[in-house]
This record gives sequence, structure tokens and C-alpha cells, in this order.
Amino acid sequence: MAYSYKGSISFGLVYIPVTLHSTIKNNDIGFNMIDKKTMSRVKYKKTCADCDGREVRQEDIVKGYEYEEGKYVLFDEKDFEKLKSKKDKNITIEQFVNLAEIDPLYFDKPYYVAPTGAEKAFAVLLSAMEEEGKAAVAKTVLGTKETLIAIRAKDGQMLLNTLFFAEEVTKNPAKEIKNEASEAEIRMAKTIIESMTGKFEPEKYKDEYREKVLAAIEQKISGKEINSPRERSEGKVIDLMDALQKSLLAVKKPAAKKAAPVKKTPPKKNKAL
Repeated sequence: MAYSYKGSISFGLVYIPVTLHSTIKNNDIGFNMIDKKTMSRVKYKKTCADCDGREVRQEDIVKGYEYEEGKYVLFDEKDFEKLKSKKDKNITIEQFVNLAEIDPLYFDKPYYVAPTGAEKAFAVLLSAMEEEGKAAVAKTVLGTKETLIAIRAKDGQMLLNTLFFAEEVTKNPAKEIKNEASEAEIRMAKTIIESMTGKFEPEKYKDEYREKVLAAIEQKISGKEINSPRERSEGKVIDLMDALQKSLLAVKKPAAKKAAPVKKTPPKKNKAL
């Protein structure tokens, strides 16, 4: 399995060589950009402001920082590598925290962590983290960017998530909402929540829209038109309490009928032979 990163997890004076493997596969349906007049694929080529349309080869492209208008200092990959210390090249654990303390808002990309050596040290760290219910907060430099990281243990597996730094998370633009709800409305909302509460089972949820797109592709291939589904109009509900009551009726499951108690027949006594 291809890996996204090869390095080490630094745990005190212990170094555990690891690789990171993406947990997510791209399930998108691939569409090409097409010129509808010629039915030809649209291609993009890299050019520059002063190239007169000439395409620039990939090997001639470097990173440049504009320090004055029209003036750049250039950096190549070797320059960035020279800046990295040994600590920057490793995933260095800075502290351990309770996983619940990390707001999901900060989570970015998830990875599986696989040891490529020091398996005993890996197993010790994994078991200790899982038994203590702790997550490790670490940092490393991936590419040209320092990355904040959370390492956690679950069901005997070590998982890693890249995190956003606090300065990268923007403030919520929504204005503060004053709580003007009545106790009855809140109780009704709680009842709806309770009625809809269950165990999270991710396998229950399917990408239904993707299935519709695949079906539409087949329809297009066979020359059929795509028709919008007929949907019943729900009607507007102005009163909040009325909307809550109707919502509760829609989600409330019918009470299961209690099974009649089974009459137990007393065991027959064995007749003496």
C-alpha cells in the first residue's frame, strides 16, 4: 500500500520509524471538461506572463517569494530541506491530552500509522495510549509547512490526524443568538432528539446522490432524458411549536407491542422405574 509519509515518531528518547497511509479513498465520479461545440476535451497548460503563450515545462518551475513588486527570491526543494532540523523531519510528540479536549473543528486529514521498525516500542506506546485514553499532540514539517498532529489509539490501531493551528481557524460569522425559546419548546425539541437518537453506524449511510449520478450516466448513454423526482409539498409551518409537534409525529417510532408472558409449564416428575 502506497504511503503518504515516511519518517519517525519521536517519543521522549524513543524513535519509532513509521509510514502514514491515507484512510480515505476518492470515490468521486470523474468528469472531464468538454467544449460542447466541438465535443473535445479542454486542456490546461502552464504558461507565464511574459511567455507569449509558450508552455512552461514542469522542471523549469520553482517557487518564488515576491519581496517587492516584480522582484522575487527563488526557492527549490533543496533550500527547504536545508531549513529542516532533525526534529522537523520527525513527528515529535509534545504532550498527551484527553482526546475529547480536541474540538473536531481542528481535525483535517486522517491517516493510518504503520511501524517500519521498533515494533515493540510501537506496541508499548499504542497500548499505553489506548489504556489511558490519551491522544498525543505532535508537530512535524510536511513539505514546506509545519503541521500540527493528533495521534490516537483505537481498537489496537494507531491513527493520526493532521490538525489546523488555532490561527488558521476563522471566527464564526454568525451573530450571537439570544435564547428566547420557551421551556415547552425546548422540552419538545429534546423529545425529538431522544426519538432520533441511536448508535452511530457509518455503514448504514450510503452516498445516494452518487448512485443517482451513475444511474443518470446510464440514462444519458442510452439516450434517455433525466427527469426530476416528484416530491410532495410539505407546506409552510409558521408556528414553531406546531412544527415541533409535527416533527415529533413524523419521527416517533410506533411502540413495540409487548409480547404476552409465556406460561411456564412445571417440569414433569420422573416416574420411578
